[in-house]
Amino acid sequence: MSDKISILHTNDLHSHLERWPKIRRHLLTRKRQLIRDGRSVLTFDIGDFMDRQHPLTEATFGQANVSLMNEIGYDAVTIGNNEGLGLNHDQLNHLYDEAKFPVILGNLRDRQTDELPSWAIPYHIITTHEGTRIGVLGFTAPFELTYPLLGWTPEQVDAALAKILPELAGKTDFNILLSHLGLPVDRYISERYSEIQVIIGAHTHHLLEHGEKHANSLLAAAGRYGDHIGRIDLEFADGKLINMQARTIVTDDLPPVYGDEVEINGYQASGEEQLTKRVVATLPADYHMELGIDHQLIDLGLAALMDCTKTDIAMLSTGMFLHDLPAGVVTANDLHALLPHAVHPMRTILQGRELWRLVHEVLKNQRFLENHRLKGMGFRGNLWGRVVWSGLTVDDNGDVLIHDKPLEMDTYYTIGGLDHYLFIPYFPTLEIMGQNTLSYDTVLREDFANYLHKEFAP
Repeated sequence: MSDKISILHTNDLHSHLERWPKIRRHLLTRKRQLIRDGRSVLTFDIGDFMDRQHPLTEATFGQANVSLMNEIGYDAVTIGNNEGLGLNHDQLNHLYDEAKFPVILGNLRDRQTDELPSWAIPYHIITTHEGTRIGVLGFTAPFELTYPLLGWTPEQVDAALAKILPELAGKTDFNILLSHLGLPVDRYISERYSEIQVIIGAHTHHLLEHGEKHANSLLAAAGRYGDHIGRIDLEFADGKLINMQARTIVTDDLPPVYGDEVEINGYQASGEEQLTKRVVATLPADYHMELGIDHQLIDLGLAALMDCTKTDIAMLSTGMFLHDLPAGVVTANDLHALLPHAVHPMRTILQGRELWRLVHEVLKNQRFLENHRLKGMGFRGNLWGRVVWSGLTVDDNGDVLIHDKPLEMDTYYTIGGLDHYLFIPYFPTLEIMGQNTLSYDTVLREDFANYLHKEFAP
């Protein structure tokens, strides 16, 4: 008896909903065609389907994205770090309330219960019409530094597989891993675990146009932002896997259909409309991105950062702000457009000599970073910009002053900043010597909104 199985897969859409009509149409059409051809068809998403950079995702905390996923009839999905770390504990617990698909996640536990979250299962077994038993596992990148801040305990891959694979032994004919772990980890798994025959990857935004046969497994991945859609074809004979191939198609090459633009614009408009209804503050004056003039926007940002981190020194990069903030009513939509980043406040304690070194790291990298087009690490802007300090200056002699007094090398200072500065490679002192406390219940724009509301209540 033979069994032919096709897998359609997406990953790392990051709320690039401008491609969603084409993706949806292709998945649904291709699925119908393959079923007519006598094939069993499975569809999977490998995480980071949402990104709060899109106003509709922001307005609904990702639940609008889940509604879109329901249109496909995914057989299973796993989560990425944008789902897992982009939402607070309660928001993630309710993200999949209306999901019509299983969420497979075998390496994340609730710190309160030490159990998998109620919305996830460790694996899923799918049996085709021809009787082939397919085990589906799902893992997300186990960020040990940040997940505990949101009440989750991540588990490393080897430990999780040691629990799950014995449970699947004898129950499946082959196994698929939905891996939001990154290509290097996918290759590692393929070398170590012969029980996993197919690994569909994500997280590192890699594209494997024709798959990659590595050690024991076929690896597949479809790039990022919905720019590709993946397909895997498997063939079984007498219960044995005799052939497997992977391919991708370019989404932008698919033909548009009348109404696509209306739908895409509707996602944007709906998100902006919902956010516009949330009034935050009323500003008495225009605040500008330009430095050296009255009402600098960066000063508001620094004040907000010091307020939420309980510090009297802060550092903030000008590129965080995407435009000026005019006088008058300020809404959540205004702030989402101003600060779309997935970055969080951070409180750092440094001894004076280490703060001196951090200041000089900033000065050393200033010219390079000012026009640097940084991508990732939570940054959703264009140019990175300049670091501006509050409570700290460098005089003409190069001496560092704290509130106009000389820096004391043995004194400990507390500085407000962003987790983003810890993750980028330009300020190693923060990682090596900083006593860093990260706050992940909010993103920067939410703390900025809270400060504006307190200071300029509508």
